[in-house]
Amino acid sequence: MKSAVIVFPGSNREGDMARALQQATHHQPVMVWHADYELPKGTDLVVLPGGFSYGDYLRCGAIAGRAAIMDAVRAHAERGGLVLGVCNGFQILCESGLLPGVLMRNAHLRFVCRMQHLRVEQTNSSFTHKYAARQIIKVCIAHGEGNYEADQATIDRLEGDGRVAFRYCNSEGVLGGVANPNGSRNEIAGIFSEKKNVLGLMPHPENLIDPLVGGIDGRGLFDSLASAA
Repeated sequence: MKSAVIVFPGSNREGDMARALQQATHHQPVMVWHADYELPKGTDLVVLPGGFSYGDYLRCGAIAGRAAIMDAVRAHAERGGLVLGVCNGFQILCESGLLPGVLMRNAHLRFVCRMQHLRVEQTNSSFTHKYAARQIIKVCIAHGEGNYEADQATIDRLEGDGRVAFRYCNSEGVLGGVANPNGSRNEIAGIFSEKKNVLGLMPHPENLIDPLVGGIDGRGLFDSLASAA
């Protein structure tokens, strides 16, 4: 699988993402600067990594969502190409129109950085088929604006179409209460596009691929992508 990682001013997880992709696919991703207009030929997967693009001025991801390279990313998605956005990347996907809804300030108005359990809601996608249905995984979160919100019609559509990819939960898989770190609607941690070729999620699977740093529950996502190719 050939992958491209988009780098914006303020991105800070592109190195972690590249390492996770290289480990799973045995191909080194190409770093693409935000001011470029084209993706490398033969790109299968585009990744928008975490960080603080443009210093999170205006709204998180608002400026990056209008960067020159995003026209190429949208065209790639329209052709059925895979697109992954993590944390700030999820915010950019929403701001660019590739995913519905918005990521708002955390309900308690504080930045949160901790380990977090997720429940895998859908396994019929290129991003998740290596997980088991309703599997509980542990990854990490680091965000101040991870509170997913959308109008009720959009929420109903996401739920009805099986487009909620991950939900926040506790270690037993129980939803709600303190298991929700940011107040996100319906405990939503990640969603798919209509064709399930675009995934946005707030937690960082790329940081949990090595037992030396606390676990390997993030590997399932990257192994899924590698075998999907």
